[in-house]
Amino acid sequence: MQLGIIGLGRMGGNMARRLARHGIDVTGYGLGADTRSAFADEPRIRIASSLEALLATLPAPRMVWLMVPAGEATEANITALAAQLGAGDLVIDGGNARYQDSQRRGALLAKRGIGFLDAGVSGGVWGLEEGYGLMIGGAREHFDRILPLVRALAPAPDKGWVYCGPVGAGHYTKMIHNGIEYGLMQAYAEGFALLAARKDLELPLAEISQAWCHGTVIRSWLLELTAGVLQDPAALGPVGARIADSGEGRWTAHEAIDLGIPAPVISAALMARFASQGADDFGARLLALVRNAFGGHPLPPPTAPPRDR
Repeated sequence: MQLGIIGLGRMGGNMARRLARHGIDVTGYGLGADTRSAFADEPRIRIASSLEALLATLPAPRMVWLMVPAGEATEANITALAAQLGAGDLVIDGGNARYQDSQRRGALLAKRGIGFLDAGVSGGVWGLEEGYGLMIGGAREHFDRILPLVRALAPAPDKGWVYCGPVGAGHYTKMIHNGIEYGLMQAYAEGFALLAARKDLELPLAEISQAWCHGTVIRSWLLELTAGVLQDPAALGPVGARIADSGEGRWTAHEAIDLGIPAPVISAALMARFASQGADDFGARLLALVRNAFGGHPLPPPTAPPRDR
């Protein structure tokens, strides 16, 4: 089986490696100057010098998986693929695109006989070893065609992936997933900020976080990552407390408003990220480190000497 992947960054690059290690031949194309050398030890991955070169290596009907930032980069690549692919070919967008954009792009490609799947991908920098959670929308026959890829990328062939429904369903599901993620991370950050504030009790944050990972009702992978961060309390010092939002939390909040469905936890977590600009508290710095731990998101530079309330 052969696949083209456009975008070989933190997520796309490791997805290419995982697929190759499961026996799938991958042709990749990325903008990084050292892209070719980064994959020199992967015998099933070849690096193309251009989009045209990538497409020329793929047998018809071709399959191309996009792993580029949502917005202009995705739009530009979809436009280029629409012009160069043909009937029977298939495009999978694995970025964090807004689901309405995916519906529009799917319709555009369908007019040219090109299939389209929108794939929500979760797993961050750990996906290479642990596997990726996949939420996929599009025509069922298109999904069935990529099932070997899905089973290779997922944590196990029979778990960690879901066919969500028509075009847009995959990215809609991932949007809600990310909104929930906002709420969970904010709750952990606030809780540990409260623990850290009681200097008089000399609370062992690292030990508490580790203990909570076993047997408690609040255990989760995000808590395990938080516990890992807290093993080195000094790491919190040089990290700024400005927490970026990728856009999916905003979209989730907008969706809640449009549907008239209360989502106060997700909305409050989003507002906390907005409020973090210019702040420098324990919870925000911890949240920044946890985002870096699971997704490799850049750490913000400190804006002022750290202070704990």
